[in-house]
Amino acid sequence: MTDNATVHAQLDAWIDQHFDEQVAFLQQLVRVPTDTPPGNNAPHAERTAELIKAWGFDAEKHAVPEQEVRDYGMQSITNLIVRRPYGAGGKTIALNAHGDVVPPGEGWTHDPYGAEIENGQLFGRASAVSKSDFSTFTFAVRALEAVARPTRGTVELHFTYDEEFGGLLGPGWLLKNGLTKPDLMVAAGFSYEVVTAHNGCLQLEVTVQGRMAHAAVPATGVDALQAAVFIMNALYAENTAYQKITSRVPGIEHPYLNIGRIEGGTNTNVIPGKVLLKLDRRMIPEEDPAEVEARLLKVIADATRHFNRWRGVTGEDAVRTDVRRILLANAMTPLAGNAPLVEAIQRNAEAVFGTRPPAVGTPLYTDVRLYVERGIPGVIYGAGPRTVLESHAKRNDERVDLQDLRRATQVMARTLADLLA
Repeated sequence: MTDNATVHAQLDAWIDQHFDEQVAFLQQLVRVPTDTPPGNNAPHAERTAELIKAWGFDAEKHAVPEQEVRDYGMQSITNLIVRRPYGAGGKTIALNAHGDVVPPGEGWTHDPYGAEIENGQLFGRASAVSKSDFSTFTFAVRALEAVARPTRGTVELHFTYDEEFGGLLGPGWLLKNGLTKPDLMVAAGFSYEVVTAHNGCLQLEVTVQGRMAHAAVPATGVDALQAAVFIMNALYAENTAYQKITSRVPGIEHPYLNIGRIEGGTNTNVIPGKVLLKLDRRMIPEEDPAEVEARLLKVIADATRHFNRWRGVTGEDAVRTDVRRILLANAMTPLAGNAPLVEAIQRNAEAVFGTRPPAVGTPLYTDVRLYVERGIPGVIYGAGPRTVLESHAKRNDERVDLQDLRRATQVMARTLADLLA
């Protein structure tokens, strides 16, 4: 093998020469919807496997049992593993990107599944998070094999379909079933920072149970929505207090709480008998999830009692609340073994982008935690802008800048070549 600088230049050139092909690959991935919910994602896995087979990449298709998927609240999941062994010795490096994504929502000026290109940007749901990194990682590996031709170690592509529901039937399912055990891993991310830590997330469903009544005789009912207002005010007061708590991790500020969904009522002239709240509590790495959950349960119970005391009711006339955990995703803290990954990505990103990306935390939660919890050092890096806001992820007109896509692919190809040399 020639010296690193020559190999890096050749990798860059190969990616430049094949970039139109890479963009076309991404467009085809974006055009297959993976809205989660409802989460019918097996067709996208089939399409991905079909496309990459043209380049000699044989994808193992690991279908999660149908009943397990439906019990989880989704329709179908087929996770893919593409194993590329290069020889005995060396490390196994996994590259993970998720294909599932939230539904498009409103306000789009481009077809959410059109993969249209305008002013050097590719628009579409999941174009940034994270179908872009299906292409980043695939073409980085193709360049690696065409140019660097490593003789030891292994690269695995993990294309999974459960990040929006927490990852337990995506990477979590692959790891639990012993289908993979890499030494290092990189998950889909953005191009201007290397993420080494992230927040945790607790999601709860709160059912507020009252009693329906005709709006002309409201005293004969128990207004669940009015009780829900007491509970929401208590939760928002907690959220205000969180601003006084500060994380020591650069890039992560403080905890926060959102009530993302409210359902209830049957008609305008009916006192609501039941209201459903779904809340999202982001936890900084320093917090204990059990303590966070216990505190929220207490806040909800206290607010319910406050409402019933305010109304002066007990027994059947009292509002009841039931709380169900939807999701618990632990925070990620760095493992010492991630240093070679961080250093290699920073060094190569500085060479390609002209500035050294910082190693920071993010307020998001990701699938990386599932690898780290099993002792596998991991970081987050891929194609994307400086902030989630710029990418429009989970909003209308999500997009990825094609220059970021090209350069992030070059960074990843260089990094793999360095780590497997």
